[in-house]
Amino acid sequence: MAPRLLIAVCLAAAAALTAGCGSQSIELAADDPDHDGAKIFVERCGACHTLGVAGTQGSTFDVTDREREDGPNFDDRKETVGDVLFAIQNGGFSGAIMPENIVTGEEAQAVARFLAKYAGGGGGDATDKLGAPGPETVGAE
Repeated sequence: MAPRLLIAVCLAAAAALTAGCGSQSIELAADDPDHDGAKIFVERCGACHTLGVAGTQGSTFDVTDREREDGPNFDDRKETVGDVLFAIQNGGFSGAIMPENIVTGEEAQAVARFLAKYAGGGGGDATDKLGAPGPETVGAE
């Protein structure tokens, strides 16, 4: 096999394998008014943020395995539309990692409505996943 073809095949295989990492499927029906927000969340936010209803696992549950890029676990953290829009527009609350305006306009509104409705529901709580509280729940009692 020619070296270029072999490289192309390897890159395609790697892309196919990593495309599904940390994600499952959106748990909302396609005709649900919040489905578009969930879909945008998966595409733009799911690599760094966990939310069970969206099928994403971007946050770690092991404090010793945390990376700088790990965003909040939205299964454990409730959000408001205003807070989500602030975070989207300003690169999170610290401004250190999340890109500013990762979504804009109606897409930002859709993500904010979706998160405000579904975040904090405990749908993928670290306690359920590992039998121990995650970094977002330690000391939250």
